[in-house]
Amino acid sequence: MKVLQTPTFERKYKKLNRNELSLLNEAIDAVIDNPQIGELKRGDLGDIRVYKARTGRREVLLAYLSAGNSLKLL
Repeated sequence: MKVLQTPTFERKYKKLNRNELSLLNEAIDAVIDNPQIGELKRGDLGDIRVYKARTGRREVLLAYLSAGNSLKLL
């Protein structure tokens, strides 16, 4: 599967600390394995899915678009 990143995602990704990076990388791997795992947004954002990754008190939200064989991280 081809994984694409928006410029906004790249900037935010660089600013995360080590623990958040490992949690986000695990979330990305989970989404790559099963693109239907995230909750589908409603209304105008109906094509976007959001996956919630939690560890202890920390939560990371991963928004993405899945189309065919590509995954676009928002």
